[in-house]
Amino acid sequence: MGEVVEVLVPGGKATAGPPLGPALGPLGINVKGVVDEINAKTASFNGMQVPVTVVVDDRKNFTISVGIPPTTALVMKEAGIEKGSSEPSTLVAGDLPFEGVVRIARMKFDDMLSYDIKAAAKEVVGTCVSVGVTIEGRKPKDMLAAIDAGEFDSVLTE
Repeated sequence: MGEVVEVLVPGGKATAGPPLGPALGPLGINVKGVVDEINAKTASFNGMQVPVTVVVDDRKNFTISVGIPPTTALVMKEAGIEKGSSEPSTLVAGDLPFEGVVRIARMKFDDMLSYDIKAAAKEVVGTCVSVGVTIEGRKPKDMLAAIDAGEFDSVLTE
């Protein structure tokens, strides 16, 4: 079968140091080649932690699969903030356009428990609650009510 190495790396900035180097070194593969390929595949996630799986077969060939960063990281990137609010219920850390919510929902849809894009968007809005991010200047809980009321149905149709 081979070996499987799962790590979280900074998007576009993986190095041969920990956690990759120590995990891949004993497998006898070209660590620099793996790192270069990971950096090429994760460049669009610059500044975010990205889950990466490296599968090395018995002939020392490797395949790399890149996951999607956590919803929280995507929300913070879309909102243009470095970190979430220390008091999410009272302090606002940033604001997110509703199009950003829909973009994140579509990106993460396969990893979510939602059956449709409307429910996925509500999951992303729920994440905004814990990060302290508003959506188009409205509190996330108010946005959930607006989504339920059908205010954004035109944007949420697949």
